[in-house]
Amino acid sequence: MGSYSPSAQRLVDAMVAAAAVDPARAMAFQGAPGANSEIAVRDFDAAALPLPCYSFEDAIDAVQSGVAARAMIPIENSLHGRVADIHFLLPESGLYITGEYFLRIRFALMSRNLAPPTRAMSHAQALGQCRRWLRSHDIAPIAHSDTAGAAALVADSDEPGLAAIAPPLAADIYGLTLHESGIEDADHNMTRFVVLAREPATPPAGVQPMTTFVFEVKNIPAALYKALGGFATNGVNMTKLESYQ
Repeated sequence: MGSYSPSAQRLVDAMVAAAAVDPARAMAFQGAPGANSEIAVRDFDAAALPLPCYSFEDAIDAVQSGVAARAMIPIENSLHGRVADIHFLLPESGLYITGEYFLRIRFALMSRNLAPPTRAMSHAQALGQCRRWLRSHDIAPIAHSDTAGAAALVADSDEPGLAAIAPPLAADIYGLTLHESGIEDADHNMTRFVVLAREPATPPAGVQPMTTFVFEVKNIPAALYKALGGFATNGVNMTKLESYQ
């Protein structure tokens, strides 16, 4: 488990205290206040109490332990592909996917404006989604565990030229100067989130259910081909297939 910078920690402490009073409304997310995952939580359920967690493992643990009823976890992005580690964490979690949410992603460059930005700190996913913009502006990327967490760290730093790439909301939260918004490399930048819970959910009447599951095949020729034949035989439509070792 990591730690937040002071500017973020003060907000985290207040949000953790609020969630502890009503765990049934708490929805865990990875990142500091102001992260895209918190925005997804608030858009998905306005009555939810966002619970910031430093890592994806911490967010999953919060649901497993009952500290939060649900978690909002990003699983893939339209520009940068799957979110690292999630496909390994989900099968081991014992949790159920009870919903999904698609969030339009906007990123901005922000700093304390101590000097022209020469280095930008952010999550690896965000840096990848803004790769061409950073190169065109000769700004060096620096990996951090979280977008909003990077903004909080910049707010607590006196280092000239250090900036963060985060949702525009983070600039307001941490009192940073917003240099430019919409710096992602494509307008269709979209992240798919899944909602995790300890118990499965029954789809409302009249709603076509969607199922996600994980299965293994033997390391022999045509193993996957034979496994997929069962879907066709039983009239099951597959919208996506992913494989990993």
